Amino acid sequence: MRQIKEKEYEAFEQYLYNKERGYIWTPDMLDFICRANEYDSERIGKQMLEILTRYRNEHITFMRNDKNWQYVIRTLRSSETKLLKDFLYEAIYIPEGTAPPSREILEKPELRVYTDDFGTRNGDNCLVADFGGKVVGAVWSRIMNDYGHIDDDTPSLAISIYKEYRKQGVGSQLLVKMLDLLKWKGYERVSLSVQKANPAVKMYRDFGFKTVAEKAEEYIMSMEF
Repeated sequence: MRQIKEKEYEAFEQYLYNKERGYIWTPDMLDFICRANEYDSERIGKQMLEILTRYRNEHITFMRNDKNWQYVIRTLRSSETKLLKDFLYEAIYIPEGTAPPSREILEKPELRVYTDDFGTRNGDNCLVADFGGKVVGAVWSRIMNDYGHIDDDTPSLAISIYKEYRKQGVGSQLLVKMLDLLKWKGYERVSLSVQKANPAVKMYRDFGFKTVAEKAEEYIMSMEF
């Protein structure tokens, strides 16, 4: 029998969180469940093995249906991390009447901290909105020295939705689930940076974010759990 790896224990912990909240399982987790009988029962533990066996081959999704838009909120797959650059570009606030910047802006060090090697560090978390297999929105957090950094224990947040899918409640649902995830993982607060002119400021305030610092054109906001 196989010995379970530490990474697979982490995957199982994520499964418990996902199942409780109805999130979709990742392909890696499904594969883990379907291979439950390969594991050493002494090492894996009877309870864990029973749960894996009971739910093997089961697939659970969390489906939202807002204004006739159906989508699944799920964790980002390792094969999809390249999408974060697209969403980072979409997250750049462009005032009305201003030309969008070149995508080369994403290569600036202050922006690369959001995406480089994402998924390889403790504290990297990402949820996406999946419309029939197409990822149209993402919210991700990372402990990094970014625009919204307040301390080395607090993850910074980024959220982005493709234009044609905005104003459908997708961003709010992604934010709700990410805040829930970070709280469940034991973080005490989360922070972000937002341009003062960005309409998203109101959404963040409605969720309970408060301004903790202010620059010429942006707010640094934080929310405590």
